Amino acid sequence: MKEEIPDYNLFMICNSLNTSATTELPEGFHVRFCRKDEVDIWKRMPFDTPGLATQYHHFMTEFFNQVYLPYGDLFFKRCLFVCDESDKPIGTCFLWKAYNKVWTVHWFKVNIHYEGMGIGRSLLSYVMQTLPREEYPVFLHTHPTSYRAIKLYSDLGFKLLTDSVIGQRTNDLNESLPILKKVMPDEEFNGLEFQSAPEFFLDVVNSSLKDEF
Repeated sequence: MKEEIPDYNLFMICNSLNTSATTELPEGFHVRFCRKDEVDIWKRMPFDTPGLATQYHHFMTEFFNQVYLPYGDLFFKRCLFVCDESDKPIGTCFLWKAYNKVWTVHWFKVNIHYEGMGIGRSLLSYVMQTLPREEYPVFLHTHPTSYRAIKLYSDLGFKLLTDSVIGQRTNDLNESLPILKKVMPDEEFNGLEFQSAPEFFLDVVNSSLKDEF
């Protein structure tokens, strides 16, 4: 099912965290920062197979060089890994101030072999709780293929943005909603919320030709 879903663009906003939906990490797992010798591990993390990781290695390198490298070592002070008992990274997620102006969720992913254990919800809960309330809203970019993550985002307070264009990308909400309705349980789909993007956010993303989230 997942492979058949088009890779449409979707954008979400969280004005305030729904703390009642947050959870703690299961016993045996911990969160720490990505180390400088682990950048290649981070680059492979979003992909479920070694083949895909190899295919997208150049893309991940270009993204790292264009978005993170200009800020020196800041990436290593923001990028988080969730690790198992042996300190092996099995997931990643972090907040990044895109365009140095708006907070965004970057590269939320848990290794496919650890899915269904509640680690993703706990990791995202941890990440979102690191940001003071006055620093919200937080934005993210996703796809209908990530419908399970969209449900989690929605639980934590994210709403789907309705604007037709976000910066340099089209917002494929109208094309994605029928897909989400098909693949999500009715209760989850009907729980999705929507809003238009704040003007300040649109001004920020329109100010650059780079996609920083």
